[in-house]
Amino acid sequence: MLRMMNRRPLVWFAASWVAGSAAAAGLGLRGALLAAGAALLLAAASLAGRLATATLAALCLLAFCLAAGQRLWADERNATSLVPLLAAAEASGPGAAFGAEASGTIVSAVEVDGDRAMFRMKADAVHAGGAAQPLKGGGELLLVQLRLATQPEQDIAAAWQRGDRVAVAGELARPATATNSGGFDYRRYLGSQRIHWLLKAKGAAAVTATPAAGPNAAALLGRVDAARQLLGARFGELYPSHQSGYMQGLILGLRTSLDPEQFDRFAKLGLTHILAISGLHVAVYMVMMGGLLRICRMSRERIQLSLMITIPLYVLLTGASPSVLRAGIMAILGLIAARLGKLKDGLHLLAAAAVAILAYDPYYLDSVSFQLSFVVTLGLICGVPPLRRLMPRRQGVAGWLCDLAAVTIAAQMVSFPLTIYYFNGFHLLSLAANFVLVPFISFVIMPIGTIALLLSPVWMGGAKMLAGLSVTLNDWTFWIVNMMADVSSMRLIWETPSLWWVASYMLLLFLLFRYLRQLAPLHGEQLSKENTDPGGFEITEPLPKHSNGIQPAGARKSILSLMKVNLKWLPGHRALLGLTTGLIALIFYAYFPNLLDRSAVVSFLDVGQGDSALIRTPGGKHILIDGGGTMTYRKPEEEWRERSDPFEVGKKVVVPLLMKRGVKELDVLVISHLDSDHIRGLKAVVQGIPVRAVWWNGTMKASEDVEELMSLIVEAGIPLYAPRSGDNAKIDGETKIQILWPPESDQTGIQSASEQNESSLVMTLEIYGHRFLFAGDIGMETERAIIALHTRAEDANGESGRKNHTAPVDIIKLNHHGSRHSTGEAWLAYWAPRGAVASVGASNTYGHPHPDVLGRVQRTGAILWRTDTDGESMFRLTPQVLSYWSR
Repeated sequence: MLRMMNRRPLVWFAASWVAGSAAAAGLGLRGALLAAGAALLLAAASLAGRLATATLAALCLLAFCLAAGQRLWADERNATSLVPLLAAAEASGPGAAFGAEASGTIVSAVEVDGDRAMFRMKADAVHAGGAAQPLKGGGELLLVQLRLATQPEQDIAAAWQRGDRVAVAGELARPATATNSGGFDYRRYLGSQRIHWLLKAKGAAAVTATPAAGPNAAALLGRVDAARQLLGARFGELYPSHQSGYMQGLILGLRTSLDPEQFDRFAKLGLTHILAISGLHVAVYMVMMGGLLRICRMSRERIQLSLMITIPLYVLLTGASPSVLRAGIMAILGLIAARLGKLKDGLHLLAAAAVAILAYDPYYLDSVSFQLSFVVTLGLICGVPPLRRLMPRRQGVAGWLCDLAAVTIAAQMVSFPLTIYYFNGFHLLSLAANFVLVPFISFVIMPIGTIALLLSPVWMGGAKMLAGLSVTLNDWTFWIVNMMADVSSMRLIWETPSLWWVASYMLLLFLLFRYLRQLAPLHGEQLSKENTDPGGFEITEPLPKHSNGIQPAGARKSILSLMKVNLKWLPGHRALLGLTTGLIALIFYAYFPNLLDRSAVVSFLDVGQGDSALIRTPGGKHILIDGGGTMTYRKPEEEWRERSDPFEVGKKVVVPLLMKRGVKELDVLVISHLDSDHIRGLKAVVQGIPVRAVWWNGTMKASEDVEELMSLIVEAGIPLYAPRSGDNAKIDGETKIQILWPPESDQTGIQSASEQNESSLVMTLEIYGHRFLFAGDIGMETERAIIALHTRAEDANGESGRKNHTAPVDIIKLNHHGSRHSTGEAWLAYWAPRGAVASVGASNTYGHPHPDVLGRVQRTGAILWRTDTDGESMFRLTPQVLSYWSR
């Protein structure tokens, strides 16, 4: 162990640096100090156990403390200069905005999508709240969001470049925080990029832009942006519209023109790394460039020097994402080592790249791209050699396929925990898709596309002929991706695991890689003491080859020696069995984390101005009531305003939340009624989550949203039920639903109802004796009808009916988002709720919930929760307690 640590000092130094930065990021100052104390004890134990030299232990401890201190220092400085404005915003509550004017420099590419233009500016002057705001020396970084007024303004905004001086008049507002448990936190995301304010403006007239006065870093990067856009436009000339965005993402890392639906299919199969410039792309670039330079008869040294010079340019041209930065740094360091004639060690190159990037900016550690890039690369370095030695020793195509299989399996194994942690999905066909498509796209499509792009300025005809070849191949690729991604039964949904689970999985996996090398004797190999690193990642040497079945002299001795090796490693095999069992147990627990949990959860999700509630029963069943809906009203001549990937609450909020909570299927999807603010989000739900049954009010409405949703339900073969007043359903042993409205009707068939509110499905949910009331958007008239209907039924039943009296309830959802003519005095008196939830959007234009309703609820003594101010309201139920939990 001592030899292993001393042979890889940079690796341990980098590991300590990452640990220190992570401790400071996740635990804060006090936690980082405790972690530093633990690191000191660990260093002392390493010295006492002779696991590390004093110098290495001191260096690792120093790396931990330096990284932790750097991150804490960065967090301390990562604060807005607009302190008075911040205090005013916190006092005003969510949605506070202040008229402002800011001037500064554009420091990012300008993105134009539909009626929105967006860029980052480094403001050196801000006037807001009626006064000039003091700024720190570096200024204030703002994210400008401009809503364009007319279509010609798209061209005006597209002409702005990084490095331009701009003055913007609009409103300053804080980015939104996560309002649902586990939801996307926009404020935290932008904060990691040192942005604390949004500057929202309307119309291109709100922006005054002038070209940069002289050369500066931002202006030079603006030239790179212009070059990328020029090359991207060239792909538009070479490829059809449905492939142009794909090729731009594949070759240049540009995603603005990529079809969102196609990207989602790639994502389902774990293929998005193909569209993110990474080590694979850098490797292909080096192979192509090196081959071209060899054709030009350059010497090896000149080729290495040329690559070292051009790789940084390639990194800039492809967007300088964390993954390509990592690959670029490793490539340059590897070339330097080769030029100096030093042994190239992949782990040392990876460690050096990690320290360099985090020393430059510790916030890279928060990037999913950074984490995936380094973890997968580490897994390939450590996992491919032992996996490959478990496979047959073959040459030629067979050997190449074995190499590819080892790489693909290692990448899948090591990326799995981060995939389910961040994306909550894993497709069982991902391994096959990566095995088949990644080499095909990397070594066929990418070279063809790159050559066509380079050829187009001098011979467009030849470039189009070459691109035409890849057009057919791309169509085949899309067909394969679509076919695999649409096999929904192979797509597994995973609840977000804990960080401790991720760490445990990684530890067991890398220990498994370490011990796998001990199986080498079973495949005709023997361990060489001289060439074997105790770390377990060195290549072993094969036994001498013998032919014709003739046993050479001394063979008996060799066989006995091999038997001794096998007997020697029997304890290692037991360790392998234990590690494999541990990994399987961890995976099983991740897929069924609530297997023994008998509590229930009722969550009123924040979906803006709409309704959505998720129920998890004690038996692990899931019910979703409505799915919200983003309301948009556009005239036919305003189609230009449509964005390539518009915000849709079902796709962006509801489905991600269901997946994060491990909802593998919905046992019941309840559609209270067919208004768009309740059903538009359900289209994404039906497409993304398996549904066993749909309950709805039994009517139809002439609207595009209704037609699309019902078509999706029918195409998926989901049974539709229209329950009526008096119907009861037992979901599991402790969960009951009683339908209160609509009543039975003499009319047959499905009736059309353009006005849906009074036809809402009204129901009570009872779990462990705790009761919830969901009444859609009914008004006071229907409320009185329901009370009268059930009062008559109770009177008719006499004492038996009173024993099962429908009132009271624990929690009531305010009808119709708390509109003035709903949730009346009689309704509240009949149900006598202990608490009420208002599902409303922040700063909604309807005035919901109405002050009259708030007064009525207050007079009942019920506690009120609002999704616009409190976010998601979550209730946890056990046989003894109903408890409220807020984000």
